[in-house]
Amino acid sequence: MPSGKLDKSNQDIELSQYLREEIVQAQQELKECQQIIDQSQTDLAKLTQRNTEITGQLQHIYSNTGTVPPDEIKKINLMAMDTQRRLLLMRIQTEKTQAEKTGWERHIKTLEDIQTLLPDLSDKIGKNNSAANLEMVINAQEAVRQRLSRQMHDGPAQTLSNFIVQMDIVTRLFEIDQARAKQELAKLKQSALIAFQKVRTFVFELRPMSLDDLGLFPTMRRYVEAFNEQTGLDVSLRITGPERRLEPYLEVFVFRGCQELIGNAVRLNQDSPMKPQIAVSLAIEGNTIKVLVTDNGVELDKKEVDNSEGYGINLLMERVEMLGGTMQIESSPGQGNRISFQLPILEMASNPAISG
Repeated sequence: MPSGKLDKSNQDIELSQYLREEIVQAQQELKECQQIIDQSQTDLAKLTQRNTEITGQLQHIYSNTGTVPPDEIKKINLMAMDTQRRLLLMRIQTEKTQAEKTGWERHIKTLEDIQTLLPDLSDKIGKNNSAANLEMVINAQEAVRQRLSRQMHDGPAQTLSNFIVQMDIVTRLFEIDQARAKQELAKLKQSALIAFQKVRTFVFELRPMSLDDLGLFPTMRRYVEAFNEQTGLDVSLRITGPERRLEPYLEVFVFRGCQELIGNAVRLNQDSPMKPQIAVSLAIEGNTIKVLVTDNGVELDKKEVDNSEGYGINLLMERVEMLGGTMQIESSPGQGNRISFQLPILEMASNPAISG
């Protein structure tokens, strides 16, 4: 057998082995998520029952205020607050774990899709160095995990931590100033709503459900609309060409690429007094999908782009090249940035157009 074919065969074997190991690991994570959800459902049922019982006691107290000792009123109120706090935190945790479970399920499906497409990918993309490709995949995954970890720490985790501190303050206030405590409870409710919204936003960032159900283009419209509403920024979206379903891995990649480039433009201009205007363009031309993201803000630092730890642009470029595509970056003072990439579309067995 010629050495070139032997090397290619070895590369495919290495990549197949890597995919199998990733699937096994993801299945273990999925199993652990399911175990946590099962336990959480049991705990939720108990807490819900407990909350119902305490609510009944409170209603009895409010109906017989003059006959119930103040110490008993205070005790029941504290029990009600503690139960409701635990119930809220448990629901948030359950929703987060459910989102993680869904994410692992879709991750497994994506890996299995890549396994199925491996022969086509090998022929159309061409692997010059399997070890380098595997390293890029691992680095890309780690970069995503680190970003999600930072988002969780700075967002929902920080909000919930403040929420618990506020709960302690309200508990103490009930003993000395019930009128003030009621005011703080109103603030606490608002904090809970904010925390819940942040968790929902975080879940959407992890993996929009519409990406699997509706496809790339409707999901991008929803994402841009939600992004503008949540941030108050001006992001526009333009889609040209036939709106059709693409391979799942390609839809995920393009969506994540747009997400990264939009987020990068926001991060670059977070200290700027002027809000950046960001424009996203998606176009299908033949068997190619083209993505263009422009902004009128601060220009990219070439050193940061070359640094894989910088804005994530370098990792995105590596992944584009690994999928057989190309990427270009244009940046100049006063003109903002223009980043584009294009990828080949592997024909699906059934690739219907998206109606409506």
